[in-house]
Amino acid sequence: MALEMKVPSPGESITEVEIAQWLVEDGDYVEKDQAIAEVDSDKATLELPAEASGIITLKAEEGDAVAVGQVVCLIDTDAPKPGGSDSNKASGDEGSGGDAEKELDKKDKNTADTNEKAEAKTETPSKSSTPNQSQDKKSYATGTPSPAAKKTLDEKGIDAKDVQGSGRDGRITKDDAVNAQPSMGTPGNGSRGESRSKMSMLRRKVAERLVSVKNETAMLTTFNEVDMSAIFALRDKYKEDFKSKHSVGLGFMSFFTLACVRALEMYPAVNSMIDGKEMITYDFKDISIAVSGPKGLMVPVIRNAENLSFRGVESEVKRLALRARDGQITVDEMTGGTFTITNGGVFGSMLSTPIINPPQSAILGMHNIVERPIVRDGGIAIAPIMYVALSYDHRIIDGKESVGFLVAVKEALENPEELLMNNNVLKALEL
Repeated sequence: MALEMKVPSPGESITEVEIAQWLVEDGDYVEKDQAIAEVDSDKATLELPAEASGIITLKAEEGDAVAVGQVVCLIDTDAPKPGGSDSNKASGDEGSGGDAEKELDKKDKNTADTNEKAEAKTETPSKSSTPNQSQDKKSYATGTPSPAAKKTLDEKGIDAKDVQGSGRDGRITKDDAVNAQPSMGTPGNGSRGESRSKMSMLRRKVAERLVSVKNETAMLTTFNEVDMSAIFALRDKYKEDFKSKHSVGLGFMSFFTLACVRALEMYPAVNSMIDGKEMITYDFKDISIAVSGPKGLMVPVIRNAENLSFRGVESEVKRLALRARDGQITVDEMTGGTFTITNGGVFGSMLSTPIINPPQSAILGMHNIVERPIVRDGGIAIAPIMYVALSYDHRIIDGKESVGFLVAVKEALENPEELLMNNNVLKALEL
């Protein structure tokens, strides 16, 4: 029986996917639940598992856009699995005739080898043979460089056809090569190749969304700097106990997430979205976090971050990052979100203007941490400083709210023990 495999719906509102890669070949035997293809939607890359065991016949090519519900392959569930008893029996029942056949094969092979060696010998030119006179004369044609001139031209990256020879019959001399100058725009000796590859549906959709954000929002960015000394001190003192107790590291993301939750409580317009002529403000904080996956940037969501502790945030960040890295993240895990945090600092970025993740209205950009001189208590001190950026939609977030929000984040990060831990570090870290 031939089972028709159709494209399942990867999520609400998705009507089309693209075959990113077939993981099997036409005619292969596949096992039930084996991953047979990777499909791209406009939100994620997902694996397509085989619905039954059998011989597969592909009905779509890599790069094809196929509708949800369309048949992309057939699986012959009645086909026997290769390597079964029949094949073993055939190989084991050669009998006495097998030895005779092997001996004949061996003789045929020896005869073929002898003939090939003889042919190779007759085709090899004699060492005493010399090039004919017409070939020798051709090498001295007009525009041909002498050996020394050719070496010089090669070193300078100049083509011989671009040089006027002054020697006999227009031959290019060494002096001609030494005095030759490359023309403007003449390519050098380096590689000038190029490659072309089709963008995945996910990448194309991301590109469309980013352009639409720039065109459809009044996006501005405000900046500030954060002295990370207090967070460094807390991590140095408690990170080992925290990891031992909770089996997860005490990173920077929990501090930033909880600092943003606090600031969103203070400035609810930042936790809002535009829907037509209405403004929707949420009383929950679903924080999207940008993580790097095998198919590019993905933005899974930490649900109800306002209810999470430091341990809860770090555990959720680790879980989502691993699922994104392993290509297991689902559309539902990336849908929604009321505010986004992105960390370009892990790649070495000092400062950037992050682009809003629609339909959200604001995004916080973290950057690398560098020791810089600052003024502290009237003197110069060296401190680990991070620049932070808040990009926001000015249509619903005023400058006062955006600046106030970023200042609130800065205050919480520079005084985490009081503003994020209620002056009880051990309780906040659940130690």
